Amino acid sequence: MEKNTRSRKNRIQKTNGAAAVDAVKNDGDSSSDGDAPPVQATAQTSLEERFSEARTNLSLSRQRLLRQILDEPHETYFLSSREMARRYKVDSATVVRSVQAMGYQKYADFAHDLRDHFVTQITPYAAMKEATQKNRRVADYVNQSLNQDLENLNALKAGFNVNKVVEMAKQIHRTRRIVVIGIDFAASLAMSLAYGLVTLGCDADAPTGSTGVVQNKVKIMTGRDLLIAISFGQGLRETVEAVQRAKRQNVPTFGITDGDKTPIARFCDQYVIASVARSSFLDSYVAPVAAINAILLACAHSQPKRSLELLAQSDKEDSDGARWYRGIEDSNGKIIKG
Repeated sequence: MEKNTRSRKNRIQKTNGAAAVDAVKNDGDSSSDGDAPPVQATAQTSLEERFSEARTNLSLSRQRLLRQILDEPHETYFLSSREMARRYKVDSATVVRSVQAMGYQKYADFAHDLRDHFVTQITPYAAMKEATQKNRRVADYVNQSLNQDLENLNALKAGFNVNKVVEMAKQIHRTRRIVVIGIDFAASLAMSLAYGLVTLGCDADAPTGSTGVVQNKVKIMTGRDLLIAISFGQGLRETVEAVQRAKRQNVPTFGITDGDKTPIARFCDQYVIASVARSSFLDSYVAPVAAINAILLACAHSQPKRSLELLAQSDKEDSDGARWYRGIEDSNGKIIKG
């Protein structure tokens, strides 16, 4: 399963469009040395970044307190300043002053980022355990999942950079060959995108199988090709390393991920952000699927004549062949031949 590590822009609770999609140019994190080892891909949450920046100005006691809070987010993200103080046997003023020393004006802002930090640490087991502790009906969990899907989709729509996606569609049409990398649950996204691109006349593939299959596909790519990587949170090693290899070979890269501090966002030339925030153990892929649909739509309408010719050919082949099920019914509506 794609490990569900998220950055600040992908929180469980509803945001003001911050978990939405945007396409961004990334000029760094490339290497010109073809034999250079892969760069270590790590992503810090906003809270970890603030703590790292403020550490030199914090007393040892404040460092210890904040480090404990960050190391135990599953026990602290829902606590008020008074509850936090009781847990760590300090007064609430100490907690508030420590938070302010990190640059937060209000404890509520710190608590917000602490919840995001908790999300980056949560595993499917921890997510399921937390959900079951709420003692809800099964129907309630289903409704909560659907509500989370809607939140992710609304966030995507609120921040979708249409012009950037249109430019990406034009680049796809200029590209000789497209390799889409997605592992585990993200493999279904990769196959869906590759299949849609092939339908539109692109030479696209979503390699599956062993690590060697992916590596060999990337190894023969050149600057005339495009690698699209789909991974979320801290990213699966195989996907991230495919991007790094492509960069060393001067292959253009494009990512679909869930935050601007993930390895996919850091290493890809351009990327779109689509939240996979979940209500239980399973990532929500509604927003990434919608982003893929938008990319395919942009590809189709950026060259409508070519797209129509290919779709007309597919229609003819489908109508002449045995693609669709056609059962024969008797007078009573019973299927007598399938």
